[in-house]
Amino acid sequence: MSGHFPLTPGQRGEAIRDLQRRLGAAGFPPTGAETAFFCASTERSVREFQRHRGLRDTGQCDQETWRAIVEASWKLGDRLLVLVAPNLRGDDVAELQSSLARIGFDSGRVDGIFGPATARALEDFQHNSGLYVDGVCGASTVRALEVLARQTGTGPGITAVRELELLTASARSLSDLRIVVGQFGGLSALTRQLVQALRQRSATVVASDEPDAAAQAAMANRFAATVYIGFESQSGPGSTIHYYAVPQFESAGGRALATRLGICCDRIVPELHPQVEGMRLPVLRETRMPAVLFTLGGIQQALDHAPQIVHAVVEALEQWGREPLLSPR
Repeated sequence: MSGHFPLTPGQRGEAIRDLQRRLGAAGFPPTGAETAFFCASTERSVREFQRHRGLRDTGQCDQETWRAIVEASWKLGDRLLVLVAPNLRGDDVAELQSSLARIGFDSGRVDGIFGPATARALEDFQHNSGLYVDGVCGASTVRALEVLARQTGTGPGITAVRELELLTASARSLSDLRIVVGQFGGLSALTRQLVQALRQRSATVVASDEPDAAAQAAMANRFAATVYIGFESQSGPGSTIHYYAVPQFESAGGRALATRLGICCDRIVPELHPQVEGMRLPVLRETRMPAVLFTLGGIQQALDHAPQIVHAVVEALEQWGREPLLSPR
């Protein structure tokens, strides 16, 4: 399918037929659609799926949306789950992670990616449950998880608790933070100013201009960053600050930073008036630390207000370092 993207309204062919079939399997059937035609009904289903998955609501099926549709087709027990390279991805992995977390086995954030943390948590669960410890989630492991799941609540589980413990362990100044600043095209002048301002305040900062979100996330993970902040522009008006959130999990630290940044922007550069929204965007999904992605309405607007944006970001990071979680109202 890689040569077909993006799939857009008005197109016909087998790729559209496959898209319609997979949308139906994911629970978003294009009711009344003409088979193999990207009609208005198909577009509505794509938009509904994108909104449900925390993706950008474009109505087009790009590679990111296609991967999400494929991942949505997997249910826990459909296949063996094991640590391989590249890592397995899917809703079955997310269900495994969520189940493990609720019964006290920390598999890391619920991101639907079967990485080393998930493998360790699975092996710990197998050992504690008297199962054969092979790091493979097969039928016997799924049955054991289902039995225990019926005996537990529906809270966020150990993963969220560990994140809260880590964030609240101590107050930190900017000089204690390891920050990755990324940008996705045309905003290097803004990020250079931000990196310079943070370094002047003794923060440890690296910048990334990698166009691929996964590459930026991997770099931030290798750097063992305390926090990631990325910038991108969009052609339409309006600005949004995104943090990682899915139905089973949200990054409390990311939400707190995004909220503080929104407040600082409203005061320092009110022209932007950014909205704060939890989403499942790739760079937020694949980073292992609190992360935000600032989507700005146009490159020129961002560059025109660069000094004020830098001021707002630095102030928000200072506040977040001192108090990395939102105070209850």
